Amino acid sequence: MSGKEILRKPEWLKIKLNTNEEYRDLKKLMREKNLHTVCEEARCPNIHECWGERRTATMMILGSVCTRACRFCAVKTGLPTELDLEEPERVADSVKIMNLKHVVITMVARDDLKDGGAGIMAETIRAIRRKSPQTSIEVLPSDLGGKEENLQILMEARPDILNHNIETVRRLTPRVRARATYDRSLEFLRRAKEMQPDIPTKSSLMIGLGETWDEILEVMDDLRANNVDIMTIGQYLQPTKKHLPVKKYYTPLEFGKLRKIAMEKGFKHCEAGPLVRSSYHADEQVNEATKTRQLQAEM
Repeated sequence: MSGKEILRKPEWLKIKLNTNEEYRDLKKLMREKNLHTVCEEARCPNIHECWGERRTATMMILGSVCTRACRFCAVKTGLPTELDLEEPERVADSVKIMNLKHVVITMVARDDLKDGGAGIMAETIRAIRRKSPQTSIEVLPSDLGGKEENLQILMEARPDILNHNIETVRRLTPRVRARATYDRSLEFLRRAKEMQPDIPTKSSLMIGLGETWDEILEVMDDLRANNVDIMTIGQYLQPTKKHLPVKKYYTPLEFGKLRKIAMEKGFKHCEAGPLVRSSYHADEQVNEATKTRQLQAEM
């Protein structure tokens, strides 16, 4: 295959659109509260299922402009605006209005900030806890500049799940990711578990960028060696012509095999499929302690 030849999307990647009232209401709320979602900014293929059927969303804080230019990501790159100190309260208000059982809070990389944005993310967790104690909270931060003190700020707020994406295999990391490194991400996940051993850690891998099967299994082994509990595996989809091309479309059968292997390697939970993304069905992955807390808050 020539370098310019574009692979055709297979049938199993066709997306069901659902612009029902639930979807429209959620979109209206995001605009009214001046909030960003990674669902929209990163062009997630599951937005219609999550917004229109499950009524869940992944909030993206610290603005919509990222300081990194990863070659797989559709989020805008540039110089971010000033810090919005009222954002945590607006996010918490929205979570309460939506009556969410589980919320994922992600962020753009903010290498311009000393704490990498950890303080605002931690305050967002605390604001949601105050206003919606029954809601479980998953956070999906950047590597926060690789600084342990920044991670400590975040972990002291005690999210229910700490999610940080490895994104791709070791060999492809320099080409795919900007500034982030494979080993720094593994260290980030390991330190998070050391700081709060009872909080589940999670990471996501996108495939179809030219990795080998053995390299995928190597990522699984590296994540397990750093005590990662949950893994998601999804198909990379090229967001624009400026981004990296798709080298291979994996079949649903191949994803099924990968999920089976991941569970055999000791992950507590694994979501694997062509349209799976990092926060896909995240509400199903909280641990039993969190579910007990939710029940107590609802009583």
